[in-house]
Amino acid sequence: MPCTLIEVDTELKSLLKPELFSDYCPNGIQVEGREEISKIVSGVTASKALIDAAVSASADFILVHHGYFWRGEDPSISGLKKKRIQTLLKNEISLAAFHLPLDAHPDLGNNAQLAKVLRFTVESPLDISSANPIVFSGRVPKPLSFEEMSRHLRTELKREPLGIRGRREKIETIAWCTGAAQSFIELAVEAKVDAYLTGEVSEQTVHIARESGLHFFSAGHHATERYGVRAVGDYLAEKFVLEHEFIDIDNPV
Repeated sequence: MPCTLIEVDTELKSLLKPELFSDYCPNGIQVEGREEISKIVSGVTASKALIDAAVSASADFILVHHGYFWRGEDPSISGLKKKRIQTLLKNEISLAAFHLPLDAHPDLGNNAQLAKVLRFTVESPLDISSANPIVFSGRVPKPLSFEEMSRHLRTELKREPLGIRGRREKIETIAWCTGAAQSFIELAVEAKVDAYLTGEVSEQTVHIARESGLHFFSAGHHATERYGVRAVGDYLAEKFVLEHEFIDIDNPV
């Protein structure tokens, strides 16, 4: 039995609490579609490919981590943005996006779900000065060498990670933050963990890792952020008895 867009919107706001975050984009419903929802499609980014796949899947609602209307971008609805939004409106499909709130959620968020996939034990956050910490820390399943950790990431995430070898023989403690969180490496250095894992890497990140002796792994922005949005989609499907399909539009970055 379908539920309403208002019900799903209210539940998402209650679950992810977007009002607590100062973010780079609006969190919540960004494009409003039909009033009733029977099927949800989730994905990492609201690309045209994901929208077209959602249309083919007869979805009423798309849930993503990366949506539209980012701070500093051209606000004009033209070109590629026009085509994306035009397809949503033509097919009356709602689009909801949650950025930092989806990273931070302690159970369904990207960082928490990545820990489950990689079997990390979650301990205390490193960015304790933040009201909503997003840099997690904990322990790996068993002590791993640099090569073993690289293999573990490759096996579980289906992506060849970029790794910078540190000085410690074994990795036991680790910090992580999905996506473009390479700048948080200094928190990992200060915490004296054995390794830091994120999605992207910058030129200066390599030097910080080398000079500190920290093992560093970049496993892909997209690859590390596939799990939170899927978990929230499953949550909504169970709560409202809806159909949910996660569609992975692959991205090598």
